[in-house]
Order: sequence, then structure tokens, then C-alpha cells
Amino acid sequence: MATENAGGSPVEYIQHHLTNLSVGEGFWTLNIDTIFFSVLLGALIVFVAMRIGRGLRAETPNGLQNAAEGILEFVDEQIRDSFGSRAPKIIAPLALTILLWVWLMNFMDLIPVDLLPAIASGLGVEYLKVVPTTDLNTTLAMALFVFALTIYYSIKVKGLGGYIKMFLFHPFGKFLIPINIVMTTIDELAKPISLALRLFGNMFAGELVFLLIALLTLGASISASLLIWFPLQVVLDMAWIAFHILVITLQAFIFMVLTIVYIGMAHTLDDH
Repeated sequence: MATENAGGSPVEYIQHHLTNLSVGEGFWTLNIDTIFFSVLLGALIVFVAMRIGRGLRAETPNGLQNAAEGILEFVDEQIRDSFGSRAPKIIAPLALTILLWVWLMNFMDLIPVDLLPAIASGLGVEYLKVVPTTDLNTTLAMALFVFALTIYYSIKVKGLGGYIKMFLFHPFGKFLIPINIVMTTIDELAKPISLALRLFGNMFAGELVFLLIALLTLGASISASLLIWFPLQVVLDMAWIAFHILVITLQAFIFMVLTIVYIGMAHTLDDH
């Protein structure tokens, strides 16, 4: 948190922590902190994957390899449940990337709320929002990418004519085409919107709770808030952290599963 906001009101404290470091104006605004942490965590996944790949041992796997194989088997099981044996090659790496990347971005919420902003303030950076998934731009961008894939596979599997027929004749048949178009359009647009808002809403709420705990126990000063792991605050923090670990894991899992399900639905040739 910036020094000038250390003695501000609780509202100013929360607003400051929820303000992105950004450049530009309007539609062309870039949230630098969101981009930085998203890329950093993505690079971490690539680095660890490369390390695991170079050290693979079939007979004597280490703990990291065992963990990676367990995650791969888990993701593969979710894909088989939706696709069977006909899943496109892109689905497995896409699902795995979403699960790990979203989980790591969510995990940033477990870092003490004032730690990184205080360090940034010492370096002259006024604002720093460290949890990418509390930025609607992040969750919406991922959801729109998934939505674009569902459109691509719908047209690829059904053909352009079949995709258009879905809007014309679903769900009420050929006698209610105008209503079908409206209903199917709403149904299709609801997928990326709900996918984005579900993740954003849960993570934004979690961030607010951590900020409120910091205010409740130690106030909004930098010197106090940095004691987030010490006895006065540790009971509330650890209780919420234990619950929040489940939340961040569940949200990453849901985002991955819905991605698989939506793309799986795009591969169906009938209404069912």
C-alpha cells in the first residue's frame, strides 16, 4: 500500500488495494500489474514443466513427477467423461493449462494483502493489484477464448449450415424461429459471461474478506498490516486461508470442467 494511503479511511484503504497499476485511458487501458503477474505465473508453469520433462524417470520418479502425473491423470479423466476417446488434441493441454494457470493466479490471493503493495510502494509504484483473477479483464479474456473455441468446433463439427440451424430450430422447432434465435443467442452468450463472472466474483469477494480482516484486526497502517502472519491476526487469517484454499482450487476446477463441457457440447450433432 502506498505510504500516503497508510492513514486513510477503511474505504480508501480498500479502494487503494483494488486499484490496478494501469496505463492508457478508456478501452485502451492496460492493467500492467495484471499482465505482469499473469505472464510471470504462466512462465512459472512453463519452467516447471520443462524441469519435469528433462528429469523424467520411468522407474524411479521423484515427488514432482508423481504430482505432475497425478494431475495429468485427473485432467485426462475429466476429458474422457465428456469426450470419450474422440477428444481433439488441443483439449488436454488446454484443460491442464487452465487448471494450473487459474489456480496459481488464484493462489496470489493467499499472499498477505499489504506485503507486495508495500514493497512496490518502496520502489515508487503507487498501485499494485496482485491477484489477476480479481480483474474482470482476465477472467473475461479467458472465457471469450473458450467461447471462440466452442464456435470454431461447432462450425467444424456441424458445418456452417448446421450451426445456423441450431439458432433457427432450437429449442422450439421450426414454427417459432424468431423465439429460437433469441433464446439460443442468449444461451450462447450466457456461457462466456457466466464463466467469467463466476471466477471473478468469487476471487474478488475473497480479496475483500482478506482486506476486511486486515482492517478488523490491525487497522489500515502499513506497519500493522504487514504483521498479517503474527498472533494477533493469525487466527482469523488461518481460518479464512484454510477455507479459501478450497475456494481457489474449486474455482480453477470449475473453470476447467466447464471449458471441457462447452467444447464437448460443440462436438454433439443432436440437441441432446
